[in-house]
Amino acid sequence: MHRAALALCLALLAGCATPDRDARLMPGTSREPDVVALYGLPGRFWPEADGGRTLEYSTQPMGHHVYMVRLAADGRLVGVEDGLSPAGRARIEPGMTPEQVSRLLGRERSRVFFRLSGEDVWDWSIEPDQTGYGMRFNVHFKDGIVVRTTYSMVFPSRLFPGLDD
Repeated sequence: MHRAALALCLALLAGCATPDRDARLMPGTSREPDVVALYGLPGRFWPEADGGRTLEYSTQPMGHHVYMVRLAADGRLVGVEDGLSPAGRARIEPGMTPEQVSRLLGRERSRVFFRLSGEDVWDWSIEPDQTGYGMRFNVHFKDGIVVRTTYSMVFPSRLFPGLDD
């Protein structure tokens, strides 16, 4: 009985592997087919100036990560970054275009246009802060460029518990 429970736990943990922490992916050795075999087809492919490309694996709208898997021109794995990490979010600056933002943060959770302010606001679900409440990172565009970024807290709903993210 204990062996069966242990096997089940190990199987569940293996299913939680993410590209940034997967020991089966090794920079310089692993190749694009290895990544695709483990994680499936990416949501988007981004070409790189050096002939390589980046594979985007987004967990939005319910997850908190967007994994950017960087491949060299020969298809070998260079590295993996979470576009929604604090460092990734810090790269968003006023004046950037929507394509530049998408290239860094990946596919957004949602887009809302605010007619009175003229702002188009994109958001991403991110890791909760120390309060434990859900968080969203918001990028505000006006006339097709970033004007600012903000954070918003997602408070639990009493009507629909468990659907807060």
